[in-house]
Amino acid sequence: MSATVIKEFEQIKLEKENGIAVLTLYRPDKMNAFTGKMMQEMIAAFDETDKDDDVKVVIVTGSGERAFCAGADLSEGAKTFDYDARASSGEAGRTEKTDIQRDGGGRVTLRIFESLKPVIGAINGAAVGIGVTMQLPMDIRIASDNARFGFVFNSRGINPEAASSWFLPRLVGISKALEWCYTGRVFPASEALAGGLVSEVVPQADLMKRAKELATEIATKTAPVSNALTRHMMWRMLGASHPMEAHIVDSAAIYERGQSPDAKEGVMSFLEKRAAEYTVPVSSGMPTFFPWWEDPSFKWISKKGG
Repeated sequence: MSATVIKEFEQIKLEKENGIAVLTLYRPDKMNAFTGKMMQEMIAAFDETDKDDDVKVVIVTGSGERAFCAGADLSEGAKTFDYDARASSGEAGRTEKTDIQRDGGGRVTLRIFESLKPVIGAINGAAVGIGVTMQLPMDIRIASDNARFGFVFNSRGINPEAASSWFLPRLVGISKALEWCYTGRVFPASEALAGGLVSEVVPQADLMKRAKELATEIATKTAPVSNALTRHMMWRMLGASHPMEAHIVDSAAIYERGQSPDAKEGVMSFLEKRAAEYTVPVSSGMPTFFPWWEDPSFKWISKKGG
């Protein structure tokens, strides 16, 4: 079966095959550098994969072999990160105050964080700035042996973005997170593996094969609703104040999922020594208590005394 296009975009590609969606950052002549347009398209792509019950797993990668994403497009020069200056000259898109002040990378990572489908990052080359921070809410990251990573913000006179001050220490620990951000250095895939940023490093030629192997294992052997629940239970419990919070959600989830056709199929397929066929779709099969949390809304931090 050949891949089919889920939706047409300009700066990304979104295709699916055998239950796996592949989102490819597609600005090959610019090393897949991040733009406002790419931000909007990535958010829209995850809207598509969430509502498509044929999609069981999402892989995110970059086009070509040089870069996953070379960071923010710096073509605006000195005013690249001065959103007020760019908005006043009509270059930053919408000009509502809160929209200008919202970090675009953060809007992407928050949308990936909200995904109902497992997300695998297949890091095929250079990944710096937003190119690395956008990976943090992905569930599994696999790198090619020529991938390089860099939290370069402080060496550009800005600061880490894309909610990475929340994600990065949780993934690699506070000391390693601060070392990488303080130095701003670009480091190889081997250091990313040793530091826990990625789980595997494979030869460049094998990267997508390995990512699809892992995605296929998830797509064919596990229940989509269970994966959606597990994804949010794990991520959101990182901020829980007590294990009782997890116990409350676990109990509600086991109670409802235990009555589902998926639970019956899971047990009977095991007893009958056959592959399970899970039929409950994410679009209509999530437990009645989902979502159990309230997301905070964005608000601008006012100047002291202002």
